[in-house]
Amino acid sequence: MKKIELLAPAGNMEALKAAIQAGCDAVYIGGNHFGARAFSKNFSNEEMVEAINYAHLYGVKVYVTVNTLVYDDEVNAFLEYIEFIHRNNIDAVLIQDLGMFDLLRKTFPNLELHASTQMHIHNLDGVKLMESLGMKRIVLARETSKDDIKEIIKNTKAEIEVFVHGALCISYSGQCLMSSLIGGRSGNRGTCAGSCRLKYDVIDSTNKKLNNNNYPISTKDLNSLEYIGELIDMGVSSLKIEGRMKSKEYVYKVVSIYRKAIDSYYKYGKVTIDKDDMLELRKIFNRNYTKGFLNNVDNDDIINDFRPNHQGVQIGKIIDYHNGIAKIKLSDTITIGSGLRVITHNDDVGIVVNNFYVNNKLVKQAHAGDTISIKVNKEVDVNDKVVITLDNAINNKIDKLIDDNLRKVTIDGKFIAKYNKPCELRLFDGKNEVVVKGNNVNKAVNNPTSNDDIISKLNKLGDTVYKYNNLEIDSDDNIFIPLKEINELRRKAINELNNKRLYKYEFKKEKYDIDIPDFKQERLLTCLVSNKDTYNKLDKKYDYVYAEFDCDNLVRKLPRVINKYPEYNNEVMVGEVGGLNKYKECDTDFSLNVVNSYTVAFLHSLGVKRITLSYELNDMQIERLINDYKKRYRKHPNLELIVSAYEEVMISKFSLNKYYKQDGIYLRDMFGNKFRVKEKNHLMYIYNYKKRDIYDTKYYEMGINSLRINLDI
Repeated sequence: MKKIELLAPAGNMEALKAAIQAGCDAVYIGGNHFGARAFSKNFSNEEMVEAINYAHLYGVKVYVTVNTLVYDDEVNAFLEYIEFIHRNNIDAVLIQDLGMFDLLRKTFPNLELHASTQMHIHNLDGVKLMESLGMKRIVLARETSKDDIKEIIKNTKAEIEVFVHGALCISYSGQCLMSSLIGGRSGNRGTCAGSCRLKYDVIDSTNKKLNNNNYPISTKDLNSLEYIGELIDMGVSSLKIEGRMKSKEYVYKVVSIYRKAIDSYYKYGKVTIDKDDMLELRKIFNRNYTKGFLNNVDNDDIINDFRPNHQGVQIGKIIDYHNGIAKIKLSDTITIGSGLRVITHNDDVGIVVNNFYVNNKLVKQAHAGDTISIKVNKEVDVNDKVVITLDNAINNKIDKLIDDNLRKVTIDGKFIAKYNKPCELRLFDGKNEVVVKGNNVNKAVNNPTSNDDIISKLNKLGDTVYKYNNLEIDSDDNIFIPLKEINELRRKAINELNNKRLYKYEFKKEKYDIDIPDFKQERLLTCLVSNKDTYNKLDKKYDYVYAEFDCDNLVRKLPRVINKYPEYNNEVMVGEVGGLNKYKECDTDFSLNVVNSYTVAFLHSLGVKRITLSYELNDMQIERLINDYKKRYRKHPNLELIVSAYEEVMISKFSLNKYYKQDGIYLRDMFGNKFRVKEKNHLMYIYNYKKRDIYDTKYYEMGINSLRINLDI
């Protein structure tokens, strides 16, 4: 069985080196464009090449995230960027956009593609479809349970990647429009404003506040350490850690913890979790931890409604405050350069630990049981809790481990020195072998070259990624080789081995082509109803009616989170990738995130009849999409646009309705806007506070075939 991959995040070069030194097998990084973490530092083109070469020397793969939606006017730049990273030997790209997936698989047939979790694949049908189209790996939705993962792996040859640690979106990835529709910052475009991390009141229909704390949809961080053995046994290909926005110290610590856990399971059959390691990680960053949805528990303690940011770890409490000086009784060690936070009844108070006193003596470090005196700019109260949010001693320790470059590639070496024959150095890394030869070996006249002399020169590998597993010297007695020549042989052999380890993929570029039907231009009006009462009261003629309930004469709208598909002879509308595999002819909903003409063509090529465009498109982008489609394919698409609706801004496996045991509830934001919260199909739906109302016949003139009205929330 192939050993499971440990996949680490890297938001910059420092974090990449930290991840590799901590023991990862692969890293995922983003460039300056098309990645779902636009606010991380990311990698310039020059840094990208440096990162690929650095990682490949260590035998670490590099995957690049291009997992945002791409608009038509960006496609040329997108292709240029992909060609650049492909020519520079990236191992794979992660992708969300269905149209760009189709474009890349046809244009660059030798480029490995991975389906990002943003593609919202959560069932076997979704995996099977993407596998059949050439997707090498699927990153499953974080909400996928162990049972479903196991069943998927049994029935596919595609690699399966699972998130195991880090920040959780409360919404299914790729399905959250809250930040986009409210503030214009799209999570599908890498600019999420973190709407789920903001303050909300949970209120009922009478405006009564139900929640005590202020962050009712802010999640804890995922921690799946105890499931590592099960995930390995079921055949998961890769374990993914979240954190491209995190510090290099965080990346090093979390990767090293999971490295130990994986290695201990392979060696001893059980997962080792070091309490001291976990304490250090909590000090670096934590929002408290949850096991997530691996056990298929909808409300499995995933919310931390107290605060959305770093929790810190308690290190003491206030025992006195007077004239701007606080006395803190410590329960743990504190070092100069650290950061503290006092949790007060009014507001948190941050403290930068520049200096402090113990028994009126200025010190650089204090320990559990000590009482320190420190300046605090805001008033605090006795018994206020003090937490450490930055531990300078831990950071310094980790920084030294990174700088020491302790991770090495083990090689076997053999040096052969036979009289009157060229001396020879052979290096082997388990896969690649190099052989370099020098001048003929002479007999010594005065000072023979000893084996110790040879070993001394060959062992000078300090600035390389290598160390010897075994170094064999096979030499005649009483020989002379200039030490300078041995050094040169070592340098030459290392350089050749480096070149072999910096493998190159065969670059191939082919012409994009697709076979699609032509649709006639129409001017239709459709509607969506969620219950039979609404349907029975329809007083307006619609060309099509979509229904969220079982029906004989209507188009059945299926949920966008679904594991078991009903058998239907009538037309259906699907909202996720798996439905495209199950139903050869169907319509698609807004949740397929269609924002460019390539995605429209791709869906039509799969048999989709009517395609609903994304809520995130503006009028100019809609017009560009249709014009580009007609110009490229010389055919007319069959597009639908939702013009009247309370948009679904979020869908979640966690349910506030279950938590508060009632259905008629709302989230009220700091501006007083009220977002309806409703449960359907055992999932929580959050609706925009304002109604989308853009009905205009101009869309027919643009080339939209049907306008839709959603009649119910």
